[in-house]
Amino acid sequence: MVAATINPARDRSGYFYVWMAGVCALIAFGGFAPTYWLQLAPRTFIGPPLLHIHGALFSAWTLLLLSQTWLAANDRLDHHRAWGLAGIALASAMVVVGITAAILSLKVGLAAGYGDKSRGFLLVPVTAIGLFAGFFIAAVANINRPEWHKRLILLATISLLQAAVARVFFEIATGGGPGARPGLGPPPPMAIALIPSLLLDLMIVAAMIYDWRKRGRPHPAWIVGLVVITGVVVARGPLSTTPGWIAFAESLGHIAG
Repeated sequence: MVAATINPARDRSGYFYVWMAGVCALIAFGGFAPTYWLQLAPRTFIGPPLLHIHGALFSAWTLLLLSQTWLAANDRLDHHRAWGLAGIALASAMVVVGITAAILSLKVGLAAGYGDKSRGFLLVPVTAIGLFAGFFIAAVANINRPEWHKRLILLATISLLQAAVARVFFEIATGGGPGARPGLGPPPPMAIALIPSLLLDLMIVAAMIYDWRKRGRPHPAWIVGLVVITGVVVARGPLSTTPGWIAFAESLGHIAG
C-alpha cells in the first residue's frame, strides 16, 4: 500500500505479512469464485457494469497488498513507495465505488419490495467500507511508523473480507447455481451476517499470537483493530432497526434514484 520504512535485516517477521496478504487474497478470490469469477466465462453473472468495476477494484487491492508486502519483505522499498501512491488512488476509488454499489443494492431491494430489510442490511456494506477507510487513513497517518502502518493496512483489508466469507455461507445455504448471487433475493437476517464477520477475527487473533511469540506481547494495533471491528459487527444488528438508520437508508434510496 503506501510506503513505510521497513528493514528486513532488522525485521525478520516481514514474510509473516506476505503470508497474511496471501491468505487475504485466497479468501477474497475463493469466496467470490462461485458467485462471480466462475460465472464470467459462461456469462451467467447477473448484474450491472458497476459490479464488474467493484470486483476489479477490490480484487486488485488484495493483489496489490500481496505485492507490497513482498516488496517490503525483500527490501525493495523504492518500488514499495512508488506503488504506495497507486494504493492511495485505488483505496479512494474503492470507497466511492463500494458506497455506490451498496446504494445500488438498496435500490434493487426496495424495488423488489423488501423494504426495511434492505434498509437495515445496508448497514453491513456501509460499515465495512467505513472500517476499511478508517484503518487505511490511520495507516497513511502512520506511514513513518512501520510497525503500526503495516498492521493497520492488514486490518483495513480484513475488514473488507466479510463479503467474501459471507459468499461461502450463501453457497452453503442456497446451493448456488448459474447466476446465483447475494443481492438478487431478500437480504439475509443480520444475525446470519454476524457469523462470517466474527470468523475473520480469527485472523487478527492469529496475528496477535504471532506477535506474542516474536515480540513478547501483541502490538496495540491488533488490540485496537479487534475491539473496533468486533464492536462494529456486534452493533450492526441493534443499529440496523433504529428509526435513525432506517431514515438515513431511506434518504440514500432516494439519492439512488
